[in-house]
Amino acid sequence: MSFPIPLKRLRVVLALPAIAALVIGVFAGLARIGVALPGYFASLTIVHGALMVGGLFGTLIGLERAVALARGWPYLAPALSGAGAVCLLVAPSSLLGAWLMLAASLVMTWACFDVWRGQRAIHLATLAAAALAWSLGNAVWLTVGTLIPAVPLWMAFLILTIAGERLELSRFVPTPRWARRLLAAVCALLLIAATLHSLGLWGLHAYALALLMLAAWLLRFDVARRTIRTAGLTRYMAICLLSGYVWLAIGAVLGLAGALPVGDPLRDAALHSILLGFVISMVFGHAPIIVPALTRLSMRWHPGFYIPLAVLQITLMLRVASAWNSSIAWREWGAIGNAIALLIFFSMIIESLLAARDGKRVRREVSHGNSL
Repeated sequence: MSFPIPLKRLRVVLALPAIAALVIGVFAGLARIGVALPGYFASLTIVHGALMVGGLFGTLIGLERAVALARGWPYLAPALSGAGAVCLLVAPSSLLGAWLMLAASLVMTWACFDVWRGQRAIHLATLAAAALAWSLGNAVWLTVGTLIPAVPLWMAFLILTIAGERLELSRFVPTPRWARRLLAAVCALLLIAATLHSLGLWGLHAYALALLMLAAWLLRFDVARRTIRTAGLTRYMAICLLSGYVWLAIGAVLGLAGALPVGDPLRDAALHSILLGFVISMVFGHAPIIVPALTRLSMRWHPGFYIPLAVLQITLMLRVASAWNSSIAWREWGAIGNAIALLIFFSMIIESLLAARDGKRVRREVSHGNSL
């Protein structure tokens, strides 16, 4: 497949719906917990999860997979999920957005299984299982007509994607074979439990147990335990990863205590311990590496990136603590702080990309002047 515009520009174009899904989805999430915002954002509360999981992460992960595969047709996945995000932003009650998300997830699943067939590695099987979880979740969404039953599968999509990438890195450190196989079994349990729950069967306690085992595995075997002793970007990434693993364990413990079913007063704390504490901490840690790889633009990391990370951790603790004292104010302020952390972080990403580009242009002009 050939493209009428350069690939670097195409990647930026495909990422734009993900950015829109992030910004508007964050405000929709705030409206969902009661923050007074314009009615447009309140109308999007029913698709908040779909915007964040499919519109944001589905598009960016699909784009990352397409870049890694270096083929044309996998770009259909981020193109379709981006189009689905736009549909949800324009007409949240329409099923077109859900159908586009399902099509995007099926393309990604096909691409991941195609790679796995060529190289039967455990981490590739885990990434394929992650894409399958997204497809199953989207199918449940369309079948049932509401996204709530799809949430465990959508979470599994994000969690298994992260586990697959960390499992790939474990090949470069001394990790026992039994440990790698154990992680694969835990990931399989997570997917099976999420699927059973979506079918109306048991599964949430097994799901939480799999999350706890995954957190324990990552805290024990992940390379971040070693790289935290270094400095600069490497240390920053390790802190992001380890803090994320702790939040995953917290969410798992809450799940084992029965916090995952709809209506439980601790559900918000459990879900966001995982989706914000774990997933977003992983995003903060990996973005300085992934963003330049996707955009082919240089990025300047600096210690200021610790600021949004610290804001995220502190405000998430406030949000989780609100579940115990039933403080609506704590929950709202914690959620607002979470949103501020996200917006600060992605503003810093854009600023760093622009600063690196300007620095490159200045060096080019200086070099041209010297040549004259």
